[in-house]
Amino acid sequence: MKITAAVMREKGGRFSLEELDLDEPRDDEVLVRMVSVGICHTDTLPRDQVVPGPFPAVYGHEGAGIVERVGTRVTKLKPGDHVVMSCNSCGGCDTCMTGNPMYCRHFFKANFGFARMDGTSTMRRCEEVIHGAFFSQSSFATFALGTERSVVKIPSDVPLELMGPLGCGVQTGAGAVINSLHPRAGDTIAIYGAGAVGLSALLAAGVVGCAIRIAVDPNVKRLELAKELGATHVINPRETDPVKAIQEITGGGSDFSLETSGNLGALRQAVDSIKILGECGMIGGPPFGSEINLDTWGLLLGRKIRGICEGDAVPDLFIPKMIELYRQGRFPFDRLIKFYPFEEINQAVEDSERGETIKPVLRFS
Repeated sequence: MKITAAVMREKGGRFSLEELDLDEPRDDEVLVRMVSVGICHTDTLPRDQVVPGPFPAVYGHEGAGIVERVGTRVTKLKPGDHVVMSCNSCGGCDTCMTGNPMYCRHFFKANFGFARMDGTSTMRRCEEVIHGAFFSQSSFATFALGTERSVVKIPSDVPLELMGPLGCGVQTGAGAVINSLHPRAGDTIAIYGAGAVGLSALLAAGVVGCAIRIAVDPNVKRLELAKELGATHVINPRETDPVKAIQEITGGGSDFSLETSGNLGALRQAVDSIKILGECGMIGGPPFGSEINLDTWGLLLGRKIRGICEGDAVPDLFIPKMIELYRQGRFPFDRLIKFYPFEEINQAVEDSERGETIKPVLRFS
């Protein structure tokens, strides 16, 4: 079928809106008419070759829309369902089968392979292959193909245009707190980075009852929003040493910390910020091959550091929980969102990269 998609044709380039041909859904696939799609930092990684990927390509992995058609083996979805599109997993490896699909042994192939799991493409322009199936969706397009595993049905009485970021960025930040670190009521947490992921983590820290919630970011406007969203303290690392400040605020270090930006210096600070027996979660994605120096004696005193992918979430289970918290007014992630028409995708990306917009969401007419 004919679709309009935002195509990236060169490293560091700009998106061009082009008419493409999209495959019909296969037996295990779902065709979704896009209503909106969030823009995530991960969408720029293959553009800039921080993560390797081919050109020309279509990105987008926070899609929200309405099911148009389903394959013959799809049982959990039907045409007309409102859905959020999330990341893909194989379903058959040991990590998937033990309830950890975010650590699927084929995660990179399933999400950064720019093709179906069997290697076939989903998009073309005449005879030219356009590399799609990014996170098994490539939802910077008027229609997208997903798999039954990667598409989540949501209630039809919530604003669909808001829901796309739940599929990745919001899920990642909130899940890191709720599913990965498991802080208890009264614990302390320091969150490095007040973007969409970090502020989603901040909201989740409020939900679970963290008593001290510290946001660290050099962007003054984001720190102001962090205070509005429940941060008890904010730190600008350009003005204050965050490690010393956190140790003073918490009386020796926070119980937990999260690094959400991919900045290696901030990651070292996040590890140094936690107290004895504290735990640091690493979410941000630095370039492939990056390494970090850590204080080994500090780690020997019971401190932990762990990588977290997609908030340790099972999307079919966790996305409905976030929606219910949003309905109750306890998880106002909509405060992070600014809408743009699909045609203004380049402006939306630029505003995000300048720090002017926290979570750009493209709307389709």
